[in-house]
Amino acid sequence: MKDLLVGDIGGTNARFALWRDNQLCQVKVFATVDYTSPEQAIEAYLQGHGIARGGLAAVCLAVAGPVDGDEFRFTNNHWRLSHKAFCQTLQVERLLLINDFSAQALGMTRLQPGEYREVCAGQADPARPALVIGPGTGLGVGSLLRLGEQHWQALPGEGGHVDLPVGNVREAAIHQQMHSQIGHVSAETVLSGGGLVRLYQAMCALDGDTPRHTSPAQITDAALGGEPRALAVIEQFCRFLGRVAGNNVLTLGARGGVYIVGGVIPRFAELFLRSGFAASFADKGCMSGYFAGVPVWLVTAEFSGLLGAGVALQQALEH
Repeated sequence: MKDLLVGDIGGTNARFALWRDNQLCQVKVFATVDYTSPEQAIEAYLQGHGIARGGLAAVCLAVAGPVDGDEFRFTNNHWRLSHKAFCQTLQVERLLLINDFSAQALGMTRLQPGEYREVCAGQADPARPALVIGPGTGLGVGSLLRLGEQHWQALPGEGGHVDLPVGNVREAAIHQQMHSQIGHVSAETVLSGGGLVRLYQAMCALDGDTPRHTSPAQITDAALGGEPRALAVIEQFCRFLGRVAGNNVLTLGARGGVYIVGGVIPRFAELFLRSGFAASFADKGCMSGYFAGVPVWLVTAEFSGLLGAGVALQQALEH
């Protein structure tokens, strides 16, 4: 019997696993910079598990960017993928491409106890959409609809590229500082790994400070060590995330809850939980009361995107 393979491909890492008995097996992570194409990385994965070309019945890949047509260009890495060429090269009978945040959204249906933490208390309405949002290499935004017992639909979108919202004079000054440097300021401009550095540089420039840190890891480490400037940057990052998440809740009517995912926030989880995220999340003037009872969770599951790709593949094969 041929195998099923799932993948979750971001800007920095590609994660692959076999999908057996409705669960992940043999998860392995590859650095995208080490391979010229997804086919090459998958061949390396298959060779490592003794699977020859033609040994896969179907593949589902969660990919960063809009999925449309035969050729896909990855948003945050150098890979390209042709649906037809992929199937020919790996001798795969079926390839399903889904947006990476559609996969993240579907992965939320498989969360286990201990894989998420409460940020805002509330009761999710299962009849309403849920929001999935996460800063990583970029800012991903997706939504999840429950269609029936054990069946869900994830709605893809490019919500990370909306304009960065501004809620006070300080944030307006930060926006203006960034705009003077790069032009259009999207949510992803700030709410991503690279965005954390841009935010730090902008806040240093506004306050006449000389930047000391050049990477997200350095800023995060400095904040965890108690450095005031880095702490202020992390705080502002969390507040911007709250504003963007709140905007999406209003747009979607996402009373099914909000899941915070991605690789950035878990690195300073305790600071996030103590931050002004919740205040900014519900800071919507006459609509602030709408957020009462909308639950928010910080997801710490390691491979939720891969799980979501498996759920998508399972649903596709069953229908």
